[in-house]
Amino acid sequence: MPQLRALIVADHESSYIWDHFDKSRFEGVDVIISCGDLKASYLSFLTTMVAAPLYYVHGNHDGRYLEHPPEGCMSLEDKMVEINGIRFFGMGGCKSNSPKPFHFTERDIARKIVRRFPQICTFGGFDILVTHAPAAGLGDGEDKFHQGFSGFRALLNQFAPYYHFHGHQHLNYGVKRRSIVYGNTQIINAYGYQIIDIDIPVVQRKRLSYIRTRYDWGKYNAAEL
Repeated sequence: MPQLRALIVADHESSYIWDHFDKSRFEGVDVIISCGDLKASYLSFLTTMVAAPLYYVHGNHDGRYLEHPPEGCMSLEDKMVEINGIRFFGMGGCKSNSPKPFHFTERDIARKIVRRFPQICTFGGFDILVTHAPAAGLGDGEDKFHQGFSGFRALLNQFAPYYHFHGHQHLNYGVKRRSIVYGNTQIINAYGYQIIDIDIPVVQRKRLSYIRTRYDWGKYNAAEL
């Protein structure tokens, strides 16, 4: 049996799920992960019908969540979670100079990451990175709006998680591959929906040194900028 069965979703509400929901198709799903740009009502529908907890990050079109967040769902941007021994860390938004909600510059993202280092250190790192935008050069687009964040790539380099789930780059944008491998990390574009069976080693973890983590971040992030 897989350690964790995850339903990952992003960017496109599946008509198959909305209109022809088949509970047997999602049997055994332990958790639902949304990588952004989906209607709040769709996420609430998923967590209710699949009967699994749903965690999300904000997409660049999710400003409406500020007043009407998805009911019964939890943000991964508030705190890290551990499910069946697997640690999840989430960051939302896309790369943009717009003042709209969940539009960030590289500097914005770097600051947000550093503010969450105490969480990462407490958990001893993370196994799965969940974001809306991709990491720079790893499944992102060529146009400025769909470029990925160098800060996310620095996170992959520094913490080497087993998985990175992201959205933002729609498959109908000419994306050639849904999944790529970068070092120790399998990167998966969550567009639409997929079911992923996760089976990774769970070992005893130690709290990380905050000072050392900040020092290493300075090296990794500088290398990506």
